[in-house]
Amino acid sequence: MSLKNQAMQESKNEFLYLKTLVKWIIFASVTGIVVGLVGTGVVIGINFATSIRQAHKFVTYFLPVGGLLAVFIYKINKREKDSGTNAVLGAIRNQNTIQLRTTPLIIIATLITHLVGGSAGREGAALQFGGSLGEGLGKLFKFNDKDRTLIIMCGMSAAFSAVFGVPIAAVLFPMEVVSIGIMYYSALVPCTISALVAHEVALFCGIESEMYPSPVIDRSTPFSVFIIVIIAILCGILSIIFCQALHSSHEFFEKKLPNPYIRVVVGGTILILLTLIFGTDYNGVGSDVIKRAVEEGYALPWAFIVKLIFTVITLSVGYKGGEIVPSFFIGATLGATLGSIVGLSPSLCAAIGMICVFCGVTNCPITSFIIACELFSFERSLYFLIAVGITYLISGYKSLYKAQKIMYSKTEPKYINKETE
Repeated sequence: MSLKNQAMQESKNEFLYLKTLVKWIIFASVTGIVVGLVGTGVVIGINFATSIRQAHKFVTYFLPVGGLLAVFIYKINKREKDSGTNAVLGAIRNQNTIQLRTTPLIIIATLITHLVGGSAGREGAALQFGGSLGEGLGKLFKFNDKDRTLIIMCGMSAAFSAVFGVPIAAVLFPMEVVSIGIMYYSALVPCTISALVAHEVALFCGIESEMYPSPVIDRSTPFSVFIIVIIAILCGILSIIFCQALHSSHEFFEKKLPNPYIRVVVGGTILILLTLIFGTDYNGVGSDVIKRAVEEGYALPWAFIVKLIFTVITLSVGYKGGEIVPSFFIGATLGATLGSIVGLSPSLCAAIGMICVFCGVTNCPITSFIIACELFSFERSLYFLIAVGITYLISGYKSLYKAQKIMYSKTEPKYINKETE
């Protein structure tokens, strides 16, 4: 190729890159605004529902009624077999379609769950309505299949950013969670723009980002590093138990109680009994318990087990919500308990536990590390890096998401393309 032709080709390439950049600045910004506004509304709604439940404890007795309503609205919309976040991951990898009506359904059902006291998070709703709105915008913009995939990821980033207030992690999570070992770098610019725009929208609407003080520890010692390693290993094992319990419990309830209405009533009744025994700390998100664990280093020794049971029952019988915030609760309370036992800063151990269980159940070590740094500052970043690396290895091939794939082995540099368990 002559120098002239080579220069012309390079000019064409640069024009293409600039055209792509401008395209995503426009469309990712629109996605960030739309999804950011919806995400803000969801956060306000969940907070309002939670405040009602906390002010009127008797609302928890309506758990079976709320469950019936959630199952009913999915059934009349012919979405009773909805696979939740797995459907969004499948849409990215296999270019499946996500129906736009997923957005109102998951939002309403999640609000119901939080109002009556089901143990669930909000990220399930965020990822699903983010992906659904992204799909809808892709159709509106008449995108091809490849660009539609990217805008679905934009929607996920925007929703995660608006709901959780961790914009950097929100950029990385959709890129990392679909196929572990392969990052979708083509989504870097679109997801960055949509996440940052959605974050600013949430801040403008009064949704403050969650920030915790940096855990205090005198100095790094071989003992402290050893304890962090032990906590990371235990969190990896606990994440396996959590994932397996969710999958097995779901299959058990479906087999023993095939009627979805009976199933959710039985599950709601069990949750009422558990609430009467253990109290209301385990209903809903449990933000107060997480905050107490990471700021004060205090948690009941059995809190992580009880929350795991509450969450498994809630999500197995038909209530809607997410598993990620409960994983924060489980990890934070386990870490605080272990820290108190071994004499290492319980706050630091709670922060480590919180992020490690998240890493174990999602198989996303990079996102986990960034979340830790955004929530707790980079001051303890070396501890977080050690911990998430170990937990990622120990957690094996279990995952919250059956649509997730492990592309490369966790023990050797080998392509395996293995479905999660």
